[in-house]
Parts: sequence; C-alpha cells; structure tokens
Amino acid sequence: MLFSWQRSQRSRRLLLSWLLLPALWAAGRGQLRYAVPEEAQHGTFVGRLAQDLGLELAELVPRLFRVASKERGELLEVNVQNGILFVNARVDREELCGRSAECSLHLEVIVDRPLRVFHVEVEVEDINDNPPVFPERNKSIIIAESSPPETRFPLDGASDADIGVNAALTYRLDPNDYFALDPPNNREQMSSLSLVLKRTLDREEIQEHSLLLTATDGGKPELTGTVQLLVTIADVNDNAPEFDQRIYKVRVLENAFNGTLIIKLNATDPDQGTNGDIVYSFRRPVSSAVLRAFDINHYSGEIRTKGKLDFEEKRSYEIPMEARDKGNIPMTGHCTLLVEVLDINDNAPEVTITSLSLPVREDAPVGTVIALVSVSDRDAGANGQVSCSLPPHLPFKLASTFRNYYSLVLDSALDREATAGYQVVVTARDGGSPPRWATASVWVEVADVNDNAPVFAQAEYTVSVRENNAPGAHICTVSARDADAQENARVSYALVERRVGERALSSLVSVHAQSGRVHALQPLDHEELALLQFQVSARDAGAPARGSNASLQLFVLDENDNAPALLGPAGGGARSHALARSAGAGHVLTKVRALDADSGYNAWLAYELQPAAAGARSPFRVGLYTGEISTTRALDEADAPRQRLVVLVRDHGEPALTATATLLVSLVDGAPSPKLSARASAGRVGAEASPLDVNASLMVAICAVSGLLVLTLLLWGALRCCGAARSEGACAPGKPVLVCSSAVGSWSSCRQRRPGLCSAEGPPKADLMAFSPGLTPLGSAEETCQREGDVEHLKEVSLSI
Repeated sequence: MLFSWQRSQRSRRLLLSWLLLPALWAAGRGQLRYAVPEEAQHGTFVGRLAQDLGLELAELVPRLFRVASKERGELLEVNVQNGILFVNARVDREELCGRSAECSLHLEVIVDRPLRVFHVEVEVEDINDNPPVFPERNKSIIIAESSPPETRFPLDGASDADIGVNAALTYRLDPNDYFALDPPNNREQMSSLSLVLKRTLDREEIQEHSLLLTATDGGKPELTGTVQLLVTIADVNDNAPEFDQRIYKVRVLENAFNGTLIIKLNATDPDQGTNGDIVYSFRRPVSSAVLRAFDINHYSGEIRTKGKLDFEEKRSYEIPMEARDKGNIPMTGHCTLLVEVLDINDNAPEVTITSLSLPVREDAPVGTVIALVSVSDRDAGANGQVSCSLPPHLPFKLASTFRNYYSLVLDSALDREATAGYQVVVTARDGGSPPRWATASVWVEVADVNDNAPVFAQAEYTVSVRENNAPGAHICTVSARDADAQENARVSYALVERRVGERALSSLVSVHAQSGRVHALQPLDHEELALLQFQVSARDAGAPARGSNASLQLFVLDENDNAPALLGPAGGGARSHALARSAGAGHVLTKVRALDADSGYNAWLAYELQPAAAGARSPFRVGLYTGEISTTRALDEADAPRQRLVVLVRDHGEPALTATATLLVSLVDGAPSPKLSARASAGRVGAEASPLDVNASLMVAICAVSGLLVLTLLLWGALRCCGAARSEGACAPGKPVLVCSSAVGSWSSCRQRRPGLCSAEGPPKADLMAFSPGLTPLGSAEETCQREGDVEHLKEVSLSI
C-alpha cells in the first residue's frame, strides 16, 4: 500500500511538471526545463526533448543528435529514434545535491550540420524516502532532584536527509507526569529541542525515568525515528553553569590561519568551590567535521581554528556547547555556537572546450560555430562570476549562449595560405579582488579549399636543342607551384595540343604529367623546323580543378649534317672547255657554284683546287670563297694541251663535309671557244645557279667588310654569354643575344632578345649567324659558344675574311 501511494504521488508531480512546462520554458528565456522525481525507475519518461526543441525525428541521427552533461551525465539518456528523454540510472537527490533547496541536472543538447546547442535543466524533485534519524538510539540524562519545575534539558534533535515538507520534523514524547517536550523554534537548529521538567522530582520515589522520543517528518506517508531517553535523578549540585547567550553567532574567513581565535565562551555558576569550577567542551556526539576544524580550551572557553577551513566544502557549522561544573554530581549548561565561513577568492575558474568542429574550411562563412566553451568557479558571489575573453587579432569571437556557456564562432574570413592554423587561448577571469584566471587552448586547423591555380616559375621558357637528337631526348623541365595543400596542390602537366604543319604537336614533343620534363619524341630537323612554339598547361587535382599555361619556345640548333651540293647542268657526263693559249694571267675561265642546306658556319663554303700530278705546276687557281677559276699566269707551249682540274668544296662544320667538281680544260691555239664540263662527285646535286653570281668579286668584298663588323659585335655578345653560362640542363633567363636571319646574297640582319635560354646539352650559348652566299632563304639559326677555342676560331675567320 505504501509503495503504490508513493507511485501515485510521483505520477501527480510528473503530470504537474508537464502542465507547467510552457511557463517554465518562458521563464527560462529559451532554456528547456523538465522535472523528474528522485528514485525514478530506469526508463521513466522525462520529456519529448526533440519535439520541444522543434527538431524533426528524421534528422536526429544524421545531425548527430546527442546529450552531453558536465555532471553525472549517466543519469539521463535520450532515445535518438524518438527524441524522448528518459531516466537511465537511479537518481538520488540527497547524494546529488545534499540538503540544497534547488537540485537540477544541466544538460547540453547538441546537433551538428549546422552545429547548435540547447540547454536543458531537469529539476530533481524530492520524495520522502529518508526517515528522521537521531544521533543516538539511546540517550542518558542525569538530572538533579533539586531541579525546579520548568528547568530545560537540551536534547539532540533528529535530522532528515530530505528537504522541504519532507524534512519538516515534529516531535512527540510518550505521556508522563514529570516531563514535557519543548519543540525547536527553527527547523535548522535541531539542537534547540529541550526536555522540560513539569514538577519537582523525588529521587527517593523514582530514581529513573524511561521516555520514548519520536520524530515524524511531514512527508506523505510520514516516516518516523525514535530515541530512548533514560533520565537518572541525582541528588547533587543545585546550580548548573549558565551561558551569557543561548546562541552565539560568529564569522570567520576561510583562509584564517591555524589557531585563529573565533570566540571565547563565558558561563557562570553561583556555586562555590569545585561546584563552581567550569569545564567547557563540545557536547557529544561531536561531528568529525567540527573536530577537524576547531579546537577548544576546556578551562578558558576559547575556541580556535584547527586546520584549514574551506568555504567550498562547508559553509557553516552548528556546534552544540556545554559547560560542566566539578561538583560531585556535575551540572551542565548548554548553548549553541553558529560559525559562518566567509568565502575568499581562492579558486581559479575552470574552462572546458567541448564539441569541436575541426578542422575549419577556409571558405567557412562568418558566424560558423567552431566549439563550445563552458566555465565554472567554485567560489560564491563576485568571486564566482566569470567572464571570458580571447587574444586580439584573431578571426574568432566568443558569443554568450547561456549562463557560463559560450560559443567560439568565426568572426572574419580565413585564408589557409596566409595562416594554416590558430592557437586559440580562452582566458576566464573571475570578479574577485584580486581576480583569478585560467586558460584553455585549442588548435584550430584551417582546412584547404582549391582557391589557387598553379603558377609557373616562368611565364615563358626559351630552350634549345640540337637537331638530329635521339628520340626521347630531354629538352627542359617546367615547374609550377600551387599555394594550396594536399590534393589541391598536386600539379599535373600536359601539352596544349595544336597542329604543326601537317603533324600534331604531340607527335613531336611530350611532357611528363608528374615531373614536367619535356622530351623530344623524334629527331628534329633544323632545315625543316627551326623554331617550335607551344604551350604547357598545369592543372591541380582539386574539385573543381584550376589551371594555367606557360609558353615554350624551342629553337632547333643546326648540325653539320648536309654536305655542299654543286650547282650545274644535270647529268653525270663530262664537258670540255677550250681555252686559248694566248689567255693572260687573271683570265676567268668559269665559276664553280655550290650551296649547303645547313646554316651559319656549317653553310659557309670554301673552294680549293686539288694539286696536279707530281712535278707539274698548274696555271689555274680557284677563288677561296667565290669559286671562280682563273689563270695564274700566261699559258705557254710547255703546258699540257689537256688540263684536268679537281675543285674541292668544303664547309666550315665540325667535322667538315666536302664535295668535288672535275673540270676538263683543252688548250687550243687561236680564238677562244670556251666550253666547260663539270662532274660532281658529291652525294647530292642542287638546282640551277642563282643569277646573283654576277659581280661575285664585289659581293665578296662587301661581305668581308660587313662580316668584320658583325663578327666584332657577335664576339662581344658570345663572350658575355659564355661567361654567364650555368650548369648543364639549367633553365634561367639569359643575357641579350643576337638572333639573326639571313637570305641569299643579302646582309645578315640581327636584333637583340633577352630570353630565358635553356639547352638540353649544356649551359646557355651565344649564337652567330653569318652571311652565306648562294643560299636559298632559310629560317633563323643559332650556334653555341662552348669553349674559348670557339672565340679564337671566330677571330681567325674574321682575319681571313
């Protein structure tokens, strides 16, 4: 019956809490409040948490709906399927809050995506589950028979662990003729309970009285506690010591030094001699907390501190005192000492950072919640009022969400490339004097987003490679860097496809996707392609990807891979030429014409006349650079009637390539009828001679003078270029060099460029373009200056010209 009645009371209180829920919500300014009776069974319904917070049941699991608590978080739990808050473990209000008038569990309800936090307060209601308890089950009292009626004898009242009505105690004494009960005036002062003598005692008539004292609380149903009082009548002193006050009240700081005097009690006894000598003491039973905190001088009545007081552990002490005389039958006087412990600011705040949303994307909007911060201080009043702050110049701020709760939110835009993370230090400072403070730090990492495109080290690369390169030869390496991180900074390279004549660019060159190394896929031919311009793209692996392009100019440097080709009539037959013996010295017989498909020095031709038979001195000579065959002296009868002339044509390449032409000359008497037969012994035969062979001597002279000027300038540029050459394979901006173009029978035209010259075979080189007579129009060409010997060779050539 008793158990069913208790359950009925709990159900009524729970129903009442539901009816008052809207009012509680409004009073809490957004804080959700529930009530649950203590000792509720596991699974007891507390409230529809998700519904009251306005959350859909379907989004509880995806949004990581959960409940967190700083204190005793295992007592309550939430069902993430239906959003109902229920009792998870036994809730004992007395264990949780002691005798505090208010007892609540503070919960933090957290959902993510976006992060939100709600504060829920669950009040634990007291039930009458604790009966009154007396300090002793049997109490012995000695009373002198001379005690007059209305004499009071203090009794130790009972204590009830419950609160409110459940702890409101009433006392009842079994009916008797001699004693009555004087109940306490203040519920908190259980020591003010007194036993009152109603009539004069007669020890000879009754020596002992056995009384039963019952304490009943105000709960429903009532619970009781009893103590057996054994009153012994003594025939001794008829005056008991008497204190100045029945209740003494003192205050002491919790940081009082050991041995600090808090009060000196004073009691008087009108008796004389030993019957008037007083001994002070704590009235038994004495609590262990009083014995640890205070010490009493039994003869002077001085009470001093003993050990360290702690406001946070115990804020007040109620100490029953007694003064006993030294009579044969001692008599005692009683009073109560109330000691209030005053708080000092001896506790620093405590800071806790929970529910972190890390790392934070650098494109997170302003106002994004990063973390939850909670603070607490065990002190009271201003000493326990805490404020929080952040260091200056951080892109974060603290927003107060509830009492002693803050949210760390983003206050300005983030940039991971400028700052990859922040050490956020939260400082909590109380209002004491002097104030105390504490800190908690958290590393806020900034997550990268793909907001930077790759950037090449150079916007334009100028490189060179010699023709006839091996397939797969390395040309140069391009490099691009991305300021982002991880996948967003992983760069891959590719060619920007285009057509080069009839061929695709990808058939000529390739670029390695990871390293950026550019390779020639096939041998290149300077005569076919002197300059190749294309673009290389760099793209990161972000989503969406970002990219950029760089231009690359590839100069194909000439190699001496073409032998001189003789120009003349087609066919391999011999033609003779008749020359009158009367021809004088310097007579021009004919001109040997040849061209070289190469460029520069490789196409600069020289003509030599092969020596005749042993012992014979030929009357002919050939111009070194003109190819004109003329007589060196007047002919005479000693000269053979048939002359066989072999002309060697040699270019200036390394190694030099040659071709030969054979002329058959017949010496005749009379008028000349010149005929010339040429037979080419070279590998290839060119086209018909250019009409520019007229006035060849004049052209040679002009070329010689102009060549001296051009070579002087080129030597100066080549020396600077060679001196600034870097290590093999290096790609770097070069110094100004002359890039010249040539045409048949024209002067070389040059202009300065300042490219970043890269060579796959060595350091940057200076280039020389020379005039080449008898040459069909070609593109620009470059020669490399590799050694000081090249410079000396150029000087010798210029002197010979």
